[in-house]
Amino acid sequence: MKPRDILLALCAPLLLGFGFAIAKPAMQQFPPFLLMGLRFTIAALILVWWVPIPKKLLKDLFIVSLIGGTLTYGLVYTGLNSVDASSSILLVHTEVPFGVIIAYFLFKEKPGLKNILGIVVAFIGLFILLGAPNLEGKLIGVILLLTGAFAWSLGMVMAKPISKKIGGLAVTAWVCLFSGPMLLLGSFIFDGNTINHLSSADLQGWLIVGFLGLIMQPIAYGTWYQVMSRNPVHKVMPLMLLLPLTGLSTAIFLLGEDPSAEVFLGGAIILFGIAMILFEKKNKKK
Repeated sequence: MKPRDILLALCAPLLLGFGFAIAKPAMQQFPPFLLMGLRFTIAALILVWWVPIPKKLLKDLFIVSLIGGTLTYGLVYTGLNSVDASSSILLVHTEVPFGVIIAYFLFKEKPGLKNILGIVVAFIGLFILLGAPNLEGKLIGVILLLTGAFAWSLGMVMAKPISKKIGGLAVTAWVCLFSGPMLLLGSFIFDGNTINHLSSADLQGWLIVGFLGLIMQPIAYGTWYQVMSRNPVHKVMPLMLLLPLTGLSTAIFLLGEDPSAEVFLGGAIILFGIAMILFEKKNKKK
């Protein structure tokens, strides 16, 4: 990957990790479906006016939105109800190998041995950082989380050729436009009392919603889709393994959490694994 693409791709785990940490107080006021629905809808209302209508791709964009947006968040957040947070993050990050496997079958993208080793090393770091998962008696939750991770990976890989045609920001706009209303509908069905949640939220809650919808979603996914369109999936997808690291860093510096030694060791191993994937020696021309 070119240095520019590496910097752009880093926007996703950096912003998503930061957003995950600051979303904790917001989720006390907005249930998961409602918070995600607002996030996607606000982003769509801001972005959709600045991008053309891809008439020939609307069906494909709807399918990507349904799989990578609505289905993903519905499955993941339902699974979160029965699996602890650290185990959930480990399970959700199976999206990385899922994405690499899906890209191999859809686009014949074959990762090298060093890329595979880098993913394995990063997962070892993630395991150390978050601790061994406690999954006894949580089979349904595990299945939901793994299915949600697969759905997200499938949606991201399916969006790759669309991003090549219309750009990452346009894909973000239309995916948000389709996913937002579906997630809000899910809130009315599954969360209950949606109107009461909206009317009782305080200024802090709405400011967090504004950040998620106005800044995090457009920039994180706009750059992500753009980089995905120009690079092999096995080069880009592993960067998402940095998300828990950036989320923990935010919690340390903004929320005052005191990390253990395992956090620093696991974080260092994750960074080493990602570096194995991103940085390669260039072959000298003879």
